[in-house]
Amino acid sequence: MANRARAILAIDVGTSGTRAGLVAADGTVSCVNHTPLSVSSPRHGVVEQDAGMLLDRTISVARATISEARRDGVDIVALALATQRATAVLWDSQSGKALVPAMVWQDTRYAKEMMMLAADWDARLVEATGRPAGPRSLYLWAARHLEETPAVASAWDARRLLFGTVDTWLLWHLSEERPHVTTPTNAASAGGYRLDEHDFLDGWLVAQSFPPELLPELREDADNFGCTEQALLGLRVPILASCGDQSGALAGLGCHEPGQAMCVHGTGSFVWLLTGERVPAKPGACEATFATVGWRCDGRSLFAVETYAAATGSTLDRLCSELRWFESPREIGHLAATVRSTEGLLFLPSLTGLRQPRIVPGARGSLSGLSLAHGRAHLAYAVLEGIAHVAVSCAEANTESTGVRLREIAAGGGLSSSDVLLGIQADLSGVPIHRMADAEHATLRGAAFLAGSRGLSWNCLTEARATLPEGKVFAPRIGAAERQERRERWAAAIDEEIAHVSAGTHFRQEQAC
Repeated sequence: MANRARAILAIDVGTSGTRAGLVAADGTVSCVNHTPLSVSSPRHGVVEQDAGMLLDRTISVARATISEARRDGVDIVALALATQRATAVLWDSQSGKALVPAMVWQDTRYAKEMMMLAADWDARLVEATGRPAGPRSLYLWAARHLEETPAVASAWDARRLLFGTVDTWLLWHLSEERPHVTTPTNAASAGGYRLDEHDFLDGWLVAQSFPPELLPELREDADNFGCTEQALLGLRVPILASCGDQSGALAGLGCHEPGQAMCVHGTGSFVWLLTGERVPAKPGACEATFATVGWRCDGRSLFAVETYAAATGSTLDRLCSELRWFESPREIGHLAATVRSTEGLLFLPSLTGLRQPRIVPGARGSLSGLSLAHGRAHLAYAVLEGIAHVAVSCAEANTESTGVRLREIAAGGGLSSSDVLLGIQADLSGVPIHRMADAEHATLRGAAFLAGSRGLSWNCLTEARATLPEGKVFAPRIGAAERQERRERWAAAIDEEIAHVSAGTHFRQEQAC
């Protein structure tokens, strides 16, 4: 038994899929199982997910990985969890069932109401929480259900109602202790989390008619959340980490020190820049750039700034599964590799609204510049170039908000497997993009790093980081003049879309009068 391999069971629950794998002390990831998740969007701005499906499929992939571990003679010593952030669930503690569809983090149904609150609250929110009101609110969503949904109101009256993000929902089910908890990397993204105080800004929640007593308890990202429920997983080990998926990727890509940056291309594209143990000095310098928590453990937080585009990977899925433009995201990459440019095509992947240079929930995606000279390969290249443009805009906003100039960006997420995408991103940003080998498992690896870096598998994060494999660097291939021309054309297209949305708003206001 002394010679048996040991590993941490890591689970990564994203928006479009959930996976589980084993992370060994040498950093290798094995026995990975994955299953897709679906979201629904019954109308523009509304994005929902079945929380029960999310739980069931997470349990399924975890069981599959546990089975493979036993087959291979690997002892699982702990569980680490990483989850999509700012997706809200309301459930009944007696039945354990979700009472309504989960509100996904891409949802903007309350954008108008939040805009009205922003006038009085944005300055206080930016100072305390690192982010403005924004177009999304988990708390207003829950408050509306308390008012309008009988099942939710009944559970609340009976003191059976529980609220939380995906981490809260899963930990409650996976741990035998049934903790009603959340962690800083999830709470910060949900809004209302005071960065310096490690607490909630209750006044902001009350302003949305949300009862603070419904909040989960705050823990740390590297913490003890009890042991796994034997009857559920067939395994009883301690749960030692629960973090937002982007924080898991940050740790798993080796970004552990101030000044390091990452870009994760998943359902959305997220660009982070670590700033250290002090809250970033200029939160709010860019409208959609937020101060946040890289992770918190041992009473100390590592802070970062974050900028993201909400729908990049999900746009590829939509183009393939719904619009049938392509067979698969992989085909997009293969086709794009056969040409060297878009030949004038421009694609805006703003299917859930715009976030850079301003938050414009009403913005839509578009394709412009199409002619008879274009083929599917040019279209594929334009789609990837659009994603690269939004990622570069995010990186530029991070630099503007912190004054820190990026020298290199570590890339991860499923879309980072595309050489074409990362090559275009390097060209448009003017800085090298480093894709670590096995980058698609960065979130699994990072969650395990947080769980195992206090003596279980490694003595510290530095020791864990030393296990990371080498990767590939994509250097810029174009000159400054071409880069500027392409970025200016992109900026002009964004300005045109913003003007179109603004004109439509003014027209509707005039019609209402």
